[in-house]
Amino acid sequence: MTYQRGSWFRVYVPRPAARARLFCFPYGGGAASSFRGWAESLPESVELVAVQYPGRQDRLADPVPAGIPELAEEIAAAVGSRFEVPTAFFGHSMGAVVAFEVARRLQPRYPSPLARLYVSACRAPGTHRRARRPLEEDEMRRYIQSLGGSGANSLDDDDIWEVAHPVIRTDLGWTGAYEFTPGAPLSCPVEAVAGAEDRAATPADMALWKDYTIGGARTHVLPGGHFYFEECLPRLTSLLAETLVPEPVSPQPTGKRS
Repeated sequence: MTYQRGSWFRVYVPRPAARARLFCFPYGGGAASSFRGWAESLPESVELVAVQYPGRQDRLADPVPAGIPELAEEIAAAVGSRFEVPTAFFGHSMGAVVAFEVARRLQPRYPSPLARLYVSACRAPGTHRRARRPLEEDEMRRYIQSLGGSGANSLDDDDIWEVAHPVIRTDLGWTGAYEFTPGAPLSCPVEAVAGAEDRAATPADMALWKDYTIGGARTHVLPGGHFYFEECLPRLTSLLAETLVPEPVSPQPTGKRS
């Protein structure tokens, strides 16, 4: 693994010869380590770079941005000009909104810098509703558990909840205060990925991401709920690899008539 203390990015499986790079943005309450296993599941042609938000794990003492717009500004500045190979963003749940807002901030600085934006299990930005009030601690716990997934199940343990809930509170505060500001659409393609049984962001909800790009959009539905990738990670990483680094098509022999 390569990273500098206090940095935004973690590369768990360095691949200097990779043909493409995929930045992955964690869901609310998550961290860069959520993507450790993904790096090994991707082919050698793709290097995964996991984003580490401040205020968690090894960045526990780092200043926490006030909201998603401020977070996106800082990440966009940190990404800089890392576009020497085709580069895409993948964001799950809250991470999809963060990835989208970073992509918006990069677009004016570089000509179409992103090869693709992958958004997963997250309603389109303009359909998001601000929270009327912050959730109480027991409400937070029930809400996270309602989304399912192995991480939510572990919150039954009071000791784990005690460690996790400050980060969850911060992230729910970010999403609860987020308000989409209309602007120019993205120019890169958008690939929206939904869990077939996800009630928080249904396949129909995910299809609305098509309105946020002029680069074309597709919706992919995989088995499972909000954390569908826990059940079918190989299918997801295959989808990512096939759309980001498609295999070249060999020319068909024309055949000669004698």
